[in-house]
Amino acid sequence: MNFKEIKKLDDAYHAETFSRYPIAFERGQGATLVDTEGREYIDFGAGIAVNIFGVNDEAWKAAVIAQLDKIQHNSNYYYCEPQARLAQMLCERTGAKRAFFGNSGAEANECAFKAARKYSFDQYGAGRYKIITLKNSFHGRTLFTLTATGQEAFHKYFGPFAEGFDYAEASMSDIRKKADGATCAVAIECVQGESGVNALDKNFVTALFEFCRERDILLICDEVQSGNGRTGKLFSYEHYGIIPDLVTTAKGLAGGLPIGACLFFDKTEHVLGAGDHGSTFGGNPVCCAAALNVISRITEDFLLEVQGKSAYMRAKLKAFDGVKEVTGLGFMIGLSVEASAKEIAKKCLEGGLLVLTAHDRLRLVPPLNITKREMDEGLTILREVLKS
Repeated sequence: MNFKEIKKLDDAYHAETFSRYPIAFERGQGATLVDTEGREYIDFGAGIAVNIFGVNDEAWKAAVIAQLDKIQHNSNYYYCEPQARLAQMLCERTGAKRAFFGNSGAEANECAFKAARKYSFDQYGAGRYKIITLKNSFHGRTLFTLTATGQEAFHKYFGPFAEGFDYAEASMSDIRKKADGATCAVAIECVQGESGVNALDKNFVTALFEFCRERDILLICDEVQSGNGRTGKLFSYEHYGIIPDLVTTAKGLAGGLPIGACLFFDKTEHVLGAGDHGSTFGGNPVCCAAALNVISRITEDFLLEVQGKSAYMRAKLKAFDGVKEVTGLGFMIGLSVEASAKEIAKKCLEGGLLVLTAHDRLRLVPPLNITKREMDEGLTILREVLKS
C-alpha cells in the first residue's frame, strides 16, 4: 500500500487518539528507516526508546523466529522456559529477587503500586496506602497510573481518579511535607522523560533513599523509558548508587515487542502471592525470547560503547546554534532550544531525521547501536534545521 491508501484507512477506522506525522514506514536497517515512498530517514527516536537495536536486527530476529517455531503463547497456568530464564537474567543482573511480567510500562507500574500497598497492609494493616510521586512525572495511561502522573494536563476528562496519591517537588523539604503516617511508597523516575528529559539531582535521590529506608516507605524506580541500557547503565538508578525496593521497566526490554516487568528486591520478594496479581499475555514466550536476546547483549562493554557514543553526541549538540541546554543521561537526551520544538521536529522530518519532543524540548533517544555515520548524518540535519 502507498501512503495515501494507508492514511485513508487509518483516518476512516482508527480511533482519533494520535496526532500523526504524514508518513508511514515500511522497512529499515539499524537506525535508518525507509518510508512507503522509498525515502530514507535517520532515526533519533527508536519508536520512543523501544527499538534498542534499531530495526531488522539479525540476532534479535533469529531469537524471535526460533521461539515462534516452538510456541507463540503459553498460559500462565503453566511454566514457560523463556519467562523463567528472563526472570533469572534480570534478577542476576540487578540483585532483584523476583520478577513479574506484564505487557507495558503502565502495567509494570500498576504491579508496583499494588505491591507497595500490599506490603504496607501486610506489615501495618489498613490505612497506610498513600503513594507520593513527583511533579512532572509520567507513569502511564491507565486510570491508576494516570492518577500517579504528576502533571495536571493529564488529570482531566476521566475522573473520578483513584485516591491515595500526592505529588511533591523534587526536594526533600517538599517530600517531608507530603509524607505522613499513611504513606507507603514514593515513586520516582531518575530521568523524567515525558516532561523534558530531566535527570534528578543525585543528592536528592540519595537523601530520599535514606528517608524512605528509615521509615519503611518503599522506594519505586520507574525505569520504563530509562532502563535497558538507555542511560549507559542497565538501569538509571545505578548512576545514583541506590537500590530501590521495586523497579519497573518496559519499552526497550524486548527491543520492539510488548513486555513490561516489575522487579522485586529484598523487602518485597514475597509480597505478592497466588491470585494477588496476574496477566493473560504477561511473560509471553516470544516477547521473553526477544528480551533475553536484548538483555544478554547489553554487556558492560556494550554499555561503555553507549556511554562513549552518547558523550560524542552530547558534545556536538552543545556546540549547535539554537541549543540552550542539553539535559538527561546517556542516550536519553533533552534539548532546550530557542525555537519551537514542535516546529523543529517537523523541519527535521522534512530533512530526513526523526526526533521526538517532550514539552518545550526536543527529545533524542536513538537506537543504542546507532553507527557513527548515522549519528553524524542525523546531527548534520539537526544542525542545519536549528540554523534556519
